[in-house]
Amino acid sequence: MCRNIRPLFNFEPPATDDEIRASSLQFVRKVSGFTRPSQANAEAFERAVDEVAEAARQLIHSLRSAAPPRDRETEALRARDRARRRFA
Repeated sequence: MCRNIRPLFNFEPPATDDEIRASSLQFVRKVSGFTRPSQANAEAFERAVDEVAEAARQLIHSLRSAAPPRDRETEALRARDRARRRFA
């Protein structure tokens, strides 16, 4: 999994459309091998990003969890702490 794609489900506040689109863009970049597609492939690339974003949005909004939503700030602090220990 691409390190730039982060879990988006069960957070408070919920994932925004911009966050879902950014993750979708990273996914399409990874799958296609393009950071930025050529003009010949730009339309297909953008269509793929839109379709993946829509599928992700539907998935995130249809999932249910018995666990309480995770706090974004707490999770960010934990991630920074893990990175600090990993790369110290």
